[in-house]
Amino acid sequence: MDLFPLLSTRVRYRGWSPGHLCHQPELTLRSNLATLTLDPAHQPELTLSPRLAELTPGSACHPEMTLSPGSTELTLDPAHQPEDIPAPNLAELTLEPVHCRPELLDACADLINEQWPRSRASRLHSLGQSSDAFPLCLMLLSPRPTPDAAPIVVGHARLSRVLDRPQSLLVETVVVARALRGRGFGRRLMEGLEVFAQARGFRRLHLTTHDQLQFYAHLGYQLGEPVQGLVFTSRQLPATLLRAFPRAPSLRPSCKGPSLTPQTAPRAPKGPSLPPPPPLPEPLTTSPPPPAGPPPQSLLETQYQDLRGCPIFWMEKDI
Repeated sequence: MDLFPLLSTRVRYRGWSPGHLCHQPELTLRSNLATLTLDPAHQPELTLSPRLAELTPGSACHPEMTLSPGSTELTLDPAHQPEDIPAPNLAELTLEPVHCRPELLDACADLINEQWPRSRASRLHSLGQSSDAFPLCLMLLSPRPTPDAAPIVVGHARLSRVLDRPQSLLVETVVVARALRGRGFGRRLMEGLEVFAQARGFRRLHLTTHDQLQFYAHLGYQLGEPVQGLVFTSRQLPATLLRAFPRAPSLRPSCKGPSLTPQTAPRAPKGPSLPPPPPLPEPLTTSPPPPAGPPPQSLLETQYQDLRGCPIFWMEKDI
């Protein structure tokens, strides 16, 4: 008996028992692209329509399957399908020190090395030096996409104390994930640094940049002079000792200290004193005195260079 051209039912008698005739129908669905043979032992529930045959197994563990004459489509249970991870929300980002989240050290090291490749062991060692006594590494974190997942490290920055400027901090190693640049995460990171520094009594931030002058200028930073960041701080070391490190050694010969042995004054030479020498003639042309202070710089040109000899711009902002 034909229900429609694509469906045929064949009844095959496989045997009989003394009381009745046992028959087990074998149902075959044929389409242009697929042939499905059902096992009668499972007895699925079958629903037929003129143009579509839908098969819904009785077990709740199986996915819902839909067969159509033109093609074979498989639809899984929506409860088992993975959910899309939403993009980070700027309002939900948090700023936390690295040493307070040691489980995120590896992710933070990967983020920094993506911008500045370096030995992983060396990077982890540098991040491990973060402490509340400075230098201090801060991470910009996105909320957990799922309850069981860890927060996503979106950005990083490092803060260090400045020599002879107790109310200043030096901002270094500012980086945002490549996939999230140009979407406001860098501004959110810098604004968080200002709030973090203000809460701890600091009033000025210093930084250096090679090619991000316009970005920092929009945030209120202005061109400034170089400062010396402290790699480590300790209360056991006096400030006078720390000041000696960044200074270059003097080329003048060392002077001997005063002697405790009393010395006699030199005796005046005998005879009449010599007349003073004549004054030197004045030069014909006089050059203007050199300007005092640091060399001038602008947003297009600077006189400062980094350790590799590349031009570098010093900027600062009062917070």
